[in-house]
Amino acid sequence: MTAVLMGIGSFLPPVTVTNDDLSRTLDTTDEWIRTRTGIRERRFVSEGISTGSMAVTAGERALRSADVSGVDAVVVATTSPERLCPAVAPEVASRLGLGPLAAFDLTSACSGFLYGLATASGLIAAGTADTVLFIGSEAFTTLVDPADRTTAPIFGDGAGAVVLRRGEPDAPGALGPFDLGSDGALADLLAIPAGGARQRSADGGLGHATVPTGDWYLRMAGRPLYTQAVERMTQSAQAALKRAEWSAADVDWFVGHQANIRIVRAVAEELELPGERVAVNIDRVGNTLAASVPLLLNDYAARGDLKAGQRVLLSAFGAGLSWGSTTLVWPEIRAESVD
Repeated sequence: MTAVLMGIGSFLPPVTVTNDDLSRTLDTTDEWIRTRTGIRERRFVSEGISTGSMAVTAGERALRSADVSGVDAVVVATTSPERLCPAVAPEVASRLGLGPLAAFDLTSACSGFLYGLATASGLIAAGTADTVLFIGSEAFTTLVDPADRTTAPIFGDGAGAVVLRRGEPDAPGALGPFDLGSDGALADLLAIPAGGARQRSADGGLGHATVPTGDWYLRMAGRPLYTQAVERMTQSAQAALKRAEWSAADVDWFVGHQANIRIVRAVAEELELPGERVAVNIDRVGNTLAASVPLLLNDYAARGDLKAGQRVLLSAFGAGLSWGSTTLVWPEIRAESVD
C-alpha cells in the first residue's frame, strides 16, 4: 500500500507587494528583479495572518477538496514557525476540529514539501495512519532583512495543503518512489545564524545583547547555491524518474520548487523537458519555501492546466542543503482558485 493524493488546497495572504513597491525602499528596480529571478510580485503576511492561520485555511480547503471531515494525522512543513516551541501542527489540528490526533512539524526549508510527502507516506505505509493532512506553510518574509536587496525581493508568504490516503500503488494520485538527499557541509550557504541554541549558548546567555542585527535574518550565497540547486535537483529528478521507470518523455508537467526562474529552466533543460511542460508561478508568488510546490499544483489544477491522468514530476532544493523528488499520476480532484 502507498499514499494517494485525494485533496488539495492553498492560501495566499491578500497583501500584494510588487517590484515597484520594493524599489521605493531598496536600491533595485522592477527590471533588475524580473531578469534575475522571474518575480514580478509576491504576497506578504499582515496583522492577523501567520504561519498557523494560513495553514488552517489551506488545510480547510484541502479537506473540502477531499470531501472528508477528519484525518488520522497532521504534518506541517515550515521554516518560519510561529514560535520556537511548541510546534504549530497541534494547534492547526485543534483549530480545524480534528481532535487529539498525531500532529507534528518538520523543517527542511524549500525541500519541506518533498520531505513531508515522504514522511506522510511513511506513516501510511507503516499503518500508523490511513489518512494524513500535510501542509506547507510559510511566513518567511518575517525572517528576511527588508533592507537587503539580495534576499528581500525573492521571498513571499503562503500555504499549500494536500490530503493523502492509504491506497494501491497503481491508483491515480499514488505517490511514486522518492529520492531524498542532503549535504550539511554546505549548510552555511543559506542560513539564519541567530535565534537557536547555538547562538544562545555562545553568547553566555546574554540573549539579544551580543548578536549583530543581521544575524537575525537570512544570509544567502547566491552563486554557489545556484550551481548546487541545478545539479542536485537534476540528479534527484533523474533518480526519481528511474525508480518510477519513467523517461523524461513520459512527463506531462515538471513541477519544480519556485526559487528562481533561471534554476527551474536550467533543470528542465538538463532533463530535456520543453518549456511548455514546465509549470511556473514564481512571477506572482515568489519563493514560498515549503508552500511552493503545493501552491503551484493547486494553481495549475484550479485553472485546468493540470488534468487527471497527466504524469507529474516533483522536485525541490533548499537550505540544509537538502533536496528531493518524486512522481505521481494526477488524480481527478477539485481545486479551488486562491485569487
